[in-house]
Amino acid sequence: MSSQSKKIKVHNYTFAEACSSIINGVISFFIVLLVLVFPIIYHNSYIDILVFKYQFYWGSVVAMLSLCFILSLIMLVIDYKKYKGEHTKILFTRLRPKNWRKTFRAADRWAIIFLIILVISTFQSDYFYESFWGNEGRYSGLFLMTLYVASYLMISRFWKAKEWVLDVFLVSGMMICFVGITDYFRMDVLNLHKYIAYEEWDIFTSTIGNINMYTGYVALILGSSATWFAISISRIRVIWCYLCMVVSFFAIILGRSDNGYLALAALFGFLPFLLFRSKTGMKRYLLMVATFGTVVLCIIQMNKAYGDTVIGLDSLFQTLADFKGFIYVVAGLWAVYAAVYILIKKSQNKNEEVGLGFLYGWAGLMILSILVLGFLLFDANVAGNAARYDSLGNYLVFNDSWGTGRGYIWRKSMELYKEFTPMHKLFGHGLDTFGILTVTKIGEEMPQRFENAHNEYLQYFMTIGLTGLIAYVVFLGSAIRCMWKNVKTKPYIIACCFAVICYMTQAVVNISVVIVTPMMWLLLSIGMASCKKGSDNSIRI
Repeated sequence: MSSQSKKIKVHNYTFAEACSSIINGVISFFIVLLVLVFPIIYHNSYIDILVFKYQFYWGSVVAMLSLCFILSLIMLVIDYKKYKGEHTKILFTRLRPKNWRKTFRAADRWAIIFLIILVISTFQSDYFYESFWGNEGRYSGLFLMTLYVASYLMISRFWKAKEWVLDVFLVSGMMICFVGITDYFRMDVLNLHKYIAYEEWDIFTSTIGNINMYTGYVALILGSSATWFAISISRIRVIWCYLCMVVSFFAIILGRSDNGYLALAALFGFLPFLLFRSKTGMKRYLLMVATFGTVVLCIIQMNKAYGDTVIGLDSLFQTLADFKGFIYVVAGLWAVYAAVYILIKKSQNKNEEVGLGFLYGWAGLMILSILVLGFLLFDANVAGNAARYDSLGNYLVFNDSWGTGRGYIWRKSMELYKEFTPMHKLFGHGLDTFGILTVTKIGEEMPQRFENAHNEYLQYFMTIGLTGLIAYVVFLGSAIRCMWKNVKTKPYIIACCFAVICYMTQAVVNISVVIVTPMMWLLLSIGMASCKKGSDNSIRI
């Protein structure tokens, strides 16, 4: 190769790296803005918190995409003038349909399919304007969903993942949890409750809003901090993530929303499939379980000591508080952890593989638990033995009052879906039009107004149809699979992976709202950006 050819190759490489660095810097700035500022910012207390965060989010994402687009155009002009469009040709070659399988991962392809279905759903909707903007619901219309997908593709394809971004996310998360915990003691440190009715004070908390949204956001913090703690090697990282995990345990319990139970179940249920491959993993898991039990015990004691001050627990955790022998259960958990810790301490290889026996055992236990739950549901609902379950009957007996009216609206949703035309069954009536459907179809009989199904998957099933729901679930599943496979190369990816898993689980009884869902998409994008194997898998100009 001649010296002139070498110089051209070096210049080409330098230009490509410079372009990549500029785009990467822009994306990094907006990611930090979203993970640090977006969750904690507010304007007029809880009065306009949804609208204000919505405007802040879409403004930030549009600014990021616009700036990246303008910079890309400038780079293309420079490329044509100095390098005869060499880099541009490479880019468009990768974007040809025949190269899509190499250029886009499975999750990327399903994200694009999901967006196409959303467009079809909106344009065939009888409520085009409302479906596009989501103004009759929670602003989760085509405009916002397009920004979710566009930001995902931009970040996952062009951004060079940085581990410290997750630390920034945890820092802002600790602020949110701190405010939420102090709100449980009715301290109102930010004076956010002054503009809302006194009788509604207890259902609004922190800088997130409704307690359902708050615990949904804390589920992201819990999923990321707990799993990062479980696999970290650095002692400083272990301590930092452990502290974040403990705080998020307190926060999600004191949030007093039942969707938090599902997030906790997902965390403790799926983590063993990752951790039960080594002795250290098992030790960390037992420490997490013992710590959680201790947190619950501390909360029980705090409620007794400050009963006149705190809001108070209800539901499942109140059942634990009434259980006299719970302190012995916690003591037993610490005893088991101590025994395992000592055994590992004495072993020659602390990270020795333990085989698949524990994984198969845990899988068997999970299957058995599902079967037991199925029997309890059958016994309580079909066999008519609900009375024998006392307070657990509130969870086991499925009727119209189940889940604060969720049982009613879920039943009516399925009845409405049966009346849809074939086109609407496939593509729904348009994003965030659920409230319009319920008011026009069953408005007179509804005990209260439901503008949302309070189940994210059922909401999509009704508004974007069967095709939209399938595309969304497969997209999330593909992303989780990709992140799970790349944990060994970059361990912090698992923090993003389990944040998404916890979100997906609690979404069964919660809604998609612009205060929480953007952070799930952002963490998913960060995790997918971390899965790139170098420049070969990323599109560069």
